[in-house]
Amino acid sequence: MNDRAWAATHKGLFELRRNGAGWKVARVSFLGEPVTMLLPPQPDGRMLAALNLGHFGVKLHASDDAGCNWREVAAPTYPPQPADATGPAWKLVQIWALESAGERIWAGTLPGGLFGSDDFGASWQLNESLWNRPERLQWFGGGTDVPGLHSIAVHPKDAQQMVVGVSCGGAWITEDGGANWALRTRGMRADYMPPDQAENEATQDPHLIVRCRARPEVLWCQHHNGIWRSADGAASWQRIEAPVSSFGFAVAAHPHDPDTAWFVPAFKDECRVPVGAALVVNRTRDGGKSFETLREGLPQHDCYDLVFRHALDVSSDGDSLLLGSSTGHLWSSADGGDSWQAAALNLPEILALKFG
Repeated sequence: MNDRAWAATHKGLFELRRNGAGWKVARVSFLGEPVTMLLPPQPDGRMLAALNLGHFGVKLHASDDAGCNWREVAAPTYPPQPADATGPAWKLVQIWALESAGERIWAGTLPGGLFGSDDFGASWQLNESLWNRPERLQWFGGGTDVPGLHSIAVHPKDAQQMVVGVSCGGAWITEDGGANWALRTRGMRADYMPPDQAENEATQDPHLIVRCRARPEVLWCQHHNGIWRSADGAASWQRIEAPVSSFGFAVAAHPHDPDTAWFVPAFKDECRVPVGAALVVNRTRDGGKSFETLREGLPQHDCYDLVFRHALDVSSDGDSLLLGSSTGHLWSSADGGDSWQAAALNLPEILALKFG
């Protein structure tokens, strides 16, 4: 059981500790500053926190003692933009994903770049193989002004293999640590595109892609136009219909059971609030053939909380979940989502949750 978790919010990074059956805030770092993503403590206690300070730019901080003390380290930097380059400016807008892969740390950014660090953030290198793909010129922002790389699903047994997700740029796979990439969105459909471009793999909008740790060939995708699942390592994707709504941002994959995943449905496109002003979680335990809509302990009246793509997480035991919202509400479950309880109701806007 994970007894500690982290909430990256619009006003700081909150360390959460179990308090009996619930949770309490144990420490706050970067109070008042937007924390867009974190890498939770590694086995040696090192962790990272990404901040977006607006006029002062994107900052990255590292801790060597699980968040007790912090120091600023280098933020990813794009190379000079060629005069004839088209598309978005080659300028870091936000760090949207942080994941470890063996000794390497990967960072996903807006405007769609992937950066690697072999010295825990002291320096970063743009993955030019993905950045230079000709398909990148088709990418565009999905809810943001520029494309964003938000998902990094590393194979747990082979750090050279990973799938990344880009809004709007599809799903990409590498099997050699980023030296080569292949577009892997076959089966997905983008209804926001003209009909003859709806199946264009390079303009799909996966909101989040996650992987089952025990069965890494199984991936789940919450897409702008529905839910997809792959059982063959992203070689193909199968569409799944869920109750209430198949639209949403967040998805969590059970770490041990490849048939179990959780989704948070919402009303699209302009409203982006819970359907019927009732917050629910959809859970499948048979690979998407059927769903249970979980409501116990969640607000069922006058609720307008949106759950962002990184604001749902499941612990390593597969039983504990945390769910955070755009209005700073945090709920926890200790029984796989069967029931929920309010863990905190007055946090700032929650951007990401991580057990650690």
